[in-house]
Amino acid sequence: MSNLIHPSAIVDPSAELAADVEVGPWTIIGPDVSIGPGTVIGPHVVIGGPTKIGANNRIFQFSSIGEECQDKKYKGEPTLLEIGDGNVIRESCTIHRGTVQDNSITKIGNDNLLMVNVHVAHDVIMGDHSIVANNASLAGHVHVGDYAVLGGYSAVHQFCHIGAHSICGAGSVVLKDVAAYTVVNGNTASAHGVNVEGMRRRGFSKEAVTALHRAYRIIFRKGLTVQDAIAEVRKLPYQGAELDVLIDSVLASTRGIVR
Repeated sequence: MSNLIHPSAIVDPSAELAADVEVGPWTIIGPDVSIGPGTVIGPHVVIGGPTKIGANNRIFQFSSIGEECQDKKYKGEPTLLEIGDGNVIRESCTIHRGTVQDNSITKIGNDNLLMVNVHVAHDVIMGDHSIVANNASLAGHVHVGDYAVLGGYSAVHQFCHIGAHSICGAGSVVLKDVAAYTVVNGNTASAHGVNVEGMRRRGFSKEAVTALHRAYRIIFRKGLTVQDAIAEVRKLPYQGAELDVLIDSVLASTRGIVR
């Protein structure tokens, strides 16, 4: 056993760990688990499989990764959890594998931060660079876009989509899809504008931010149907890719959007 693996850790012989993976005391890594280079697993972590974890992740103590899901329809089918690179998973997070009722996979992308006690349920698909704050919960089949922020104690209903660059405020209860760039808050969540600060930090042009402001007012404040609102948005002078992300997130919604 590698000297980077604490003697009290239990690592199944079939698990595949890169040579420089660190494993803390009293951690258990089961069969059908692979862990990429540079990843650090803290003490008292349990990782079940099938689970694939990429490079340069850090998983803190008491987290449960790759466990069977809590869906009562789950009957022990071999499903997967896949975690990308550069993620930070803080204390006591729970991330469950997928179900055959969806695509049999729960997937977390790259460079995400999951703070203390976050729950990621079965079949969640998360993109890159998102932040999920303490005690937030994502129900089954939720999709989270890139650069999204979910505040502490927020709760997202199953099958909801959280759009790229959006923010769900602390304690939000999200029952519908959140359009890209929007800021939502409350129980139940309602829309309160666009994520100007996030766009500024990521180098969005002044023209793009202005267009997204105008599009927000058209979609969320004029009382139009979705189709009529999108038709009006498509007449704005600025028609860059940023606006397409917003339009696509609205048109793709099957649950209706938070307004």
